Amino acid sequence: MTERALLGRLRAGVRALTRPAGPLPPLPLRGQVFDAVLALGLGIAAIQAGDEGIQNRARLVNCPLPDPGPGPAPVCEPVWPPFLPVDEGQSAGPTTLLLLLVVLPLVFRRRYPLGVLWIVLALATAVSENPAALRLSFFACVIAGYTAAVFSPYRLPALASLPVAAVLHNTLQSDASSVADSAVPYLILLPIAVAADGLRRWKHRADEGQARMAVMAHEQAEAVRRATEHERARIARELHDVVTHNVSVMVIQAGGARKIMDSAPEQAKEALLAVEASGRSAMTELRHVMGLLTMQAEGPEPASDADLAPQPGLDGLDGLVQRMRDTGVPIELTRSGHRMPLPSGVELTVYRLVQEALTNIVKHAAGASVRVTLAYGDDDVQVEVADTGGRSGAAAATGAGRGLIGLRERLAVYGGVLQAGPRLSGGYRVHARIPVEVS
Repeated sequence: MTERALLGRLRAGVRALTRPAGPLPPLPLRGQVFDAVLALGLGIAAIQAGDEGIQNRARLVNCPLPDPGPGPAPVCEPVWPPFLPVDEGQSAGPTTLLLLLVVLPLVFRRRYPLGVLWIVLALATAVSENPAALRLSFFACVIAGYTAAVFSPYRLPALASLPVAAVLHNTLQSDASSVADSAVPYLILLPIAVAADGLRRWKHRADEGQARMAVMAHEQAEAVRRATEHERARIARELHDVVTHNVSVMVIQAGGARKIMDSAPEQAKEALLAVEASGRSAMTELRHVMGLLTMQAEGPEPASDADLAPQPGLDGLDGLVQRMRDTGVPIELTRSGHRMPLPSGVELTVYRLVQEALTNIVKHAAGASVRVTLAYGDDDVQVEVADTGGRSGAAAATGAGRGLIGLRERLAVYGGVLQAGPRLSGGYRVHARIPVEVS
């Protein structure tokens, strides 16, 4: 491995280790106020402690001399505050500014966790000559270190900064790093307060997560409801196709049988047999479609041959066309191209399209001749149903235009396009193109 490749891998590894784990969580106004109050309160406590230290030193200086009489000598010891007092040679004004400067970065501790920790360490180095400010920087470093470890998205640099901070303060404070007894409660209570605030934030995020889960469950239930409605609409279209086509054919065949019953009883008998066949076909398809609704509710039952019959496909076009021819409609069915294997849903869609188009011709163009064309392309299948025009039948007023809407929805599932409209030479034309993926 070359040196350049090794350096490249090393840089990639460093970038991976220092890559942020994710964005910082949003900090509400209440959290910003808490951080500001924490920083301000820590600074005020340090300033007050410095004043108390000066007073204690004054009391120590003015301590009465021990009585030379019998008995133990009186003990005169000051009670030191948690922070080192201001030394005699120091001015209170600059020291106060240093104390406030040390705690000022804590205002931004949760917006820039790692940066605040580094700033606090840099300030500790800068104020190392002032014992009071150095002592306060230790408290600020404890809070900033906890915040960086918990909130910073740069977890590895944040964790690596903690031992650096410990070594730095151990080096800077040396003998002055001893903590007074009165400072112990602060060292315990302040981190607990910060940790409690972090736990509250964690609980708040957990509550938000539960709320999001509830919303997702509601959206899932809504999606199931919409899917159920779509399925019901699909079944309604199936029922429309089955009932409209077969009943229209039965009405025409029964009407023709009635007209020729006296003059041509044999032809009337054939027409009635066609009516019976159309009725049986309609019942078979209705039983199949309704079985989709009752299968899960009623449990499995022994299925008959009619129930097990598959949905119609391209192989059923010849039978469909023949039944329409039996009603007296002249139909020409042509196929072109090399037939390719198609999904069953596509075959059912083509069948329903031809069925709906022929049904509309029976309703609205009685006496017209029809041409049905099925063309297989390299990556699509096209179907066209065109008639030469005729007169509207008695069933024309029962249509509501839902058939073409249902066909467009069927084709949209497979990316197909439907074109329907009158022809320039007369009549009506329905054309559909369905793309097919060739494996």
